[in-house]
Amino acid sequence: MSRLKLMHGVSRIRRAKLQSSIDQTVADDIELLATWSNNETNYVVNELLRFALAQEEDFQKYKATAAPNSAHPASNPKAAQAVAKSDPAVTSAAAKG
Repeated sequence: MSRLKLMHGVSRIRRAKLQSSIDQTVADDIELLATWSNNETNYVVNELLRFALAQEEDFQKYKATAAPNSAHPASNPKAAQAVAKSDPAVTSAAAKG
């Protein structure tokens, strides 16, 4: 099994807005991980989701077959330019970025 590896201080990427509510204990851990890794909360959430998606083999198979049949959401210029912000209910600290 792969391991999640966060690089310290590399959180400048293009973002698309996604609002979600998560358990407070998870939000606290994400905020602590962001502080520990010297990254924005958004970056940590992106890396965690990217890691989880890469680990799901059935999803990866589906993605490989679905990709030629549909446009990738990142190809939408508005989505690519949008900036994701943390849901105020998700973190106790102010959104970073």
